[in-house]
Amino acid sequence: MGKELGKKGVNVNAVAPGFILTEMVQAMPEAVLDKMKEKVPVNRLGKPEDIANIYCFLASDLANYINGATISVDGGITL
Repeated sequence: MGKELGKKGVNVNAVAPGFILTEMVQAMPEAVLDKMKEKVPVNRLGKPEDIANIYCFLASDLANYINGATISVDGGITL
């Protein structure tokens, strides 16, 4: 999509979130949440704002040369 639509001035990117503290995740047992946190190098679960911020960035002029990228927002878990 990035190759085809990039020619028309449309950037196509993907956001790959990690463990995010949504209502569904917050309903999980505390022990499970602690195990999830241990796997994340920044030692915390993400907040919905962490994901919203990357979307705001990608929609801004600051990201006008980013095309065809998948951006992990996961606290470094994919390292």
